[in-house]
Amino acid sequence: MSSLDSLTKLTRGGNIIEASVTGFLVTVTREDLVPVALRKNLTLDDLVGTKVLLHLPQMNLEVSGVIARTKFIGKKGFELGVDYTEDAPEYWRECLVDLLPAPGELDEH
Repeated sequence: MSSLDSLTKLTRGGNIIEASVTGFLVTVTREDLVPVALRKNLTLDDLVGTKVLLHLPQMNLEVSGVIARTKFIGKKGFELGVDYTEDAPEYWRECLVDLLPAPGELDEH
């Protein structure tokens, strides 16, 4: 995930745990946070309102959105709610949600 405003890489990775036609709920570990200032905080509230670009490597797709909310979830890291309604038409968003892999679908055995 990268900031569209400053072109700064925010995370090395993350997991989409929920997807809807309005956005994604992404979990990010503290270790995946790139800026040192973010890794040292117990909150990522400074990121709310940040325009971001998410790269979904399994689909070779990039989706832009805005971080709408953040939540500290203890040792697991953080949850980021990303709203992507501004830059994508509703039909496209509905298709994306239908095409997203189910949990575990892309895990290697």
